[in-house]
Amino acid sequence: MSASKLNQAATSLLGECLWGRLDAPQRTWLNSQIDELAGNPTETALHIAFGMVPRRLGKADLALRDADLAAAEQAMPGWNPQGWSVADGARVFLLSHVSRTAQNFAPLFRSLCETADVVELIALYRGLPLYANGQALLDQVGEGLRSNMRGVFEAIIHANPYPKLHFDEHRWNHMVLKALFVGSALAPILGLDQRANAELARMLCDFAQERRAAGRPAPFEIWRCVGPFAQGPMLDSLARALASRDATEQSAAALALAASPDPAAAQLLATVPTLQQGISQGRLSWATLHAV
Repeated sequence: MSASKLNQAATSLLGECLWGRLDAPQRTWLNSQIDELAGNPTETALHIAFGMVPRRLGKADLALRDADLAAAEQAMPGWNPQGWSVADGARVFLLSHVSRTAQNFAPLFRSLCETADVVELIALYRGLPLYANGQALLDQVGEGLRSNMRGVFEAIIHANPYPKLHFDEHRWNHMVLKALFVGSALAPILGLDQRANAELARMLCDFAQERRAAGRPAPFEIWRCVGPFAQGPMLDSLARALASRDATEQSAAALALAASPDPAAAQLLATVPTLQQGISQGRLSWATLHAV
């Protein structure tokens, strides 16, 4: 299914979820805003509608059920609106429609981001996979990635299909590296395994070495992105991780060695037979390690 059909399907589902939480006057108001902004909305009109959403519709939890979340996954693989408020959902729903009808949505989106508070910014960036022509928003998304507000940064990188679909390798790699710098988990990044690459593996090994030199531990998730490309000097980094006193780092190093194409990695893994057996029997995986 094309990206356009995916974000339309996700927008339709979001609308269904909203309609189940809103009363008739609230639905009428939201529809009226969508109609008024159709075609060629002014920046002022969009700012007013966006800002009025919580006042007119409230800030209650969107309260999605398991069936709603399953439908979200089916509509757009990886998209997860769990934890959204009604205001979040309505703002994204509104902007999704505007992105399809406005002659030039990117400047309008940038204008909203420039004046938004933290809560509004999080909603704006959470909605990225539902907006039409998402590639046109890359410059503004880059601004969001540089934010020193962790909630804003994680709205882009966590449970959001947008980076996987639109980031080039350079931006992807620096997103992952920043996540490690600020202490954000890598597991919720969609496409983490599919978008892993040799340059990122090299960068992460350098990062781990810098952390060790500073007397600080390297986050165990580093090795997930290193494993498929680990060979030569990278195996030295994994050998040090395997010798760690930290059981989680040892397990992560073992998983990375199991993914390495280098025959020397198999020899290293054989030195920890308990971990090797756990991997072969399915008791040790990245999923089980993240669940600890």
